[in-house]
Amino acid sequence: MSGFLILAFLILIAMVVAVPLASRFGLGSVLGYLLAGVAIGPVLRALRVDVEALQAFAEFGVVMMLFIVGLELEPKKLWAMRGRLLGLGGGQILLGIAAISGIAYFYGLPWQTALVIGMILTVSSTAIVVQSLTEKGLLRSEGGQASFSVLLMQDVAVIPMLAAIPLLAVAGVAGGAGSTEVEAAHGGLNLLAHAPAWLAAIATLAAVGAVVLAGAYLVRPAFRFIAMANLREMFTAVALVFVIGIALLMTLVGLSPALGAFLAGVVLANSEYRHELESD
Repeated sequence: MSGFLILAFLILIAMVVAVPLASRFGLGSVLGYLLAGVAIGPVLRALRVDVEALQAFAEFGVVMMLFIVGLELEPKKLWAMRGRLLGLGGGQILLGIAAISGIAYFYGLPWQTALVIGMILTVSSTAIVVQSLTEKGLLRSEGGQASFSVLLMQDVAVIPMLAAIPLLAVAGVAGGAGSTEVEAAHGGLNLLAHAPAWLAAIATLAAVGAVVLAGAYLVRPAFRFIAMANLREMFTAVALVFVIGIALLMTLVGLSPALGAFLAGVVLANSEYRHELESD
């Protein structure tokens, strides 16, 4: 118990020192958190803390954040943004993939590898950019909405990208060290780490479809049932079960748990329990 308290104390000390300083100098809280992590990393390793396990725990914060971002996106808003989504977002993704893949192919990489590199490097972190835009009060501005449209399209495009990557595996690479690394990155729970490419692609799309169907037809009746008990803590518990279950499902098929939480948030954006979910 004392070891856990020491670890929590050190992390919080690094945070409360670095983040206000970064904000004071106009760098934003995101950079402050990164600087805090850089500063405390050597200390944690000296104390023989399992930093990789800590990183996996911290990733759940990103999962919860993207769930909240998804809750803010009502389907009507998405339809109203379709021009920006397809124009700005789609254009950025296609041009980015073409440019980066072209450079990689020019330097002698196989076209499959070049295409995968292009897909990876053309997307950015929604969590970091949205946090920065919100802090600076730019999210509601014209430029902020345009940036958010690009980020949202990137999040949507990640689904077919992840389904396509196993199909682009280069002979001699797939099933080797890469598969082991992917499996390790997901805590050894990736059931498709050694599956055929076509099966992995089908399972990826099926998992996304399962999230959409569960959010549309199962979650609301469950919330209504719990609401009858009039116990707020039970409502919070069910919300956590929902988010953690989706994150686990995404992990089992080798997808990002944050992506699953984002999709779940979008599905529940029209729910009558949306505002209560956000506050909890």
